[in-house]
Amino acid sequence: MRRQTNFDLYLQEQLKDAGFAERFRKAGEAWDVALRLASLRKASGLSQKELAKQVGTSQQQISRLESPSYEGHSLSMLRRVTEVLGATLHVEIQPKRSPSRQIVAEPESIYRVKKKQ
Repeated sequence: MRRQTNFDLYLQEQLKDAGFAERFRKAGEAWDVALRLASLRKASGLSQKELAKQVGTSQQQISRLESPSYEGHSLSMLRRVTEVLGATLHVEIQPKRSPSRQIVAEPESIYRVKKKQ
């Protein structure tokens, strides 16, 4: 078992704050996008400048997309970049669920059409 560091303990304490926890979650999402784009670009053997030329944008825009602190991603730009990199873009939107409010399917019986007699 891994021993918790001072940072681990500090982070656990900070995550108790709902605002911090939300910002931390969003930062993780941006980090994932940045790392994936940079990794795909490098695997394709392209520099940021070369990718930008193929996408029809600037090297600075590619640099921003690969920055974990950037939050201005547009679907159209991500689609263009992933297309050039031979990848697919998948966006997933899920409802927030609280433990006390779960969506449960209705019983099949309410969907059956009753025959007229």
